[in-house]
Amino acid sequence: MPGILWLASYPKSGNTWIRVFLYHLMRLQGGHPREDDEINKLDRASTYEGRLFGLFEEFLGKKLETATREEVTNVRPQVHAAIAQRCDGLALVKTHNLLGQISGISTVNLSVSAGTIYIVRDPRDIAPSLAHHLGIPIDHAITVMGTSGYKNDNSAESAFEIWGAWDEHVYSWTAQPHEAVIVLRYEDLIADPVRNFTAAVQHIRQSPTPEQIAEAVELSSFERLREAEKQGDFRERSERADRFFRQGAAGGWRQSLTANQAERIVERHREQMTRFGYLPQ
Repeated sequence: MPGILWLASYPKSGNTWIRVFLYHLMRLQGGHPREDDEINKLDRASTYEGRLFGLFEEFLGKKLETATREEVTNVRPQVHAAIAQRCDGLALVKTHNLLGQISGISTVNLSVSAGTIYIVRDPRDIAPSLAHHLGIPIDHAITVMGTSGYKNDNSAESAFEIWGAWDEHVYSWTAQPHEAVIVLRYEDLIADPVRNFTAAVQHIRQSPTPEQIAEAVELSSFERLREAEKQGDFRERSERADRFFRQGAAGGWRQSLTANQAERIVERHREQMTRFGYLPQ
């Protein structure tokens, strides 16, 4: 399938985890040996749109950090088209963008898109992880997650993205079921990684052996990722956080959030939380 296969999610929902899995799976399928510092070689299998500084600057004609949100919005469809054009087959690209438009310009160039793997996670677990990632209090992170149309800024870390509120983001990617889009719950990936990663692999029409999938799952465990980050850091770690891979667990919000904080999240995002099984019907 030519074009871009989006590895999409609201921030801190698990799409970096699936990038690690796909890196190891493709290495195993290609018969390539293990290497040092593999955590920082994910671009061999996939890339993160927000960190394609050179490609954005090619179309901006200036340093990304000096560009306005409007300028980045205007060139983003060209960046996506260039990614697809310069890749021989399917380009696996991570994004945190909400699926929509800004001033009539699409956040995702669907004309060069082949499909999506979308990962959804309980927003109560996202809140403490996002707070750590952004270097802000949890209450502030909850406000960010509940801000309609939320946009971050260009920085030395990534290009400007529009996240929207958590429920807006989830709805934008999942409201209209499509055969080219597979939706996976982070919690299901944790509970049964082999089964759910296999579904992701089948979605992109790959046919690895069960043994290769099992080994890639093992090499992508959070215990291994945390250890790898200790040994060699991770270049996608925010400068405001001491580490990228924290717990990788489900339900940790019960120890991390106060009752009031959890209720704020539920009240703001109840519809989508219920839809994905995080709240009773």
